[in-house]
Amino acid sequence: MSRIGRKPITIPSEVNITLDNTVITVKGPKGTLTRELHRDMKLVVAENEISVERPSDNKLHRSLHGTTRSVVANMVNGVTAGFAKNLELVGVGYRANKTGDKLVLNVGYSHPVEITPENGIEFDVPSNTKITVKGIDKELVGAVAAKIRSVREPEPYKGKGIKYEGERILRKEGKAGKKK
Repeated sequence: MSRIGRKPITIPSEVNITLDNTVITVKGPKGTLTRELHRDMKLVVAENEISVERPSDNKLHRSLHGTTRSVVANMVNGVTAGFAKNLELVGVGYRANKTGDKLVLNVGYSHPVEITPENGIEFDVPSNTKITVKGIDKELVGAVAAKIRSVREPEPYKGKGIKYEGERILRKEGKAGKKK
């Protein structure tokens, strides 16, 4: 039995969950999320908790059990607390600005790079070298943060680029000089 899959998900009082066959809709104070789950997974909604049940012990159902539970738990957490990913800009002259709702990055190219937020995503720039990506959908927040990071990935010699907060960059030794 999946250790994660068998844990029940507690539903806060301000969250409303509706099930329509395989489609789950979670409404909360921060917004609404809808997702279609695998047809074999069964969600059992009790008074203030949800549990995920699988029909058999075959490999597909075992692999979907914990994943389905995590997806539903992330939906509940997203509409109550939301998710955020923090990014750091490392490099001389590298900076970020927020113009309207767009994110403008100056990261060593001949032109500034503009990134428009997707639906449900918000950018926050607390300082010119830090970016916060916020939203209620964990998957979308991570995808947008990865898209921003891919504009200028950290390089291994000086560590310049856009990295996640707390990410360790594996450094390489520079080219050795001539031996005499």
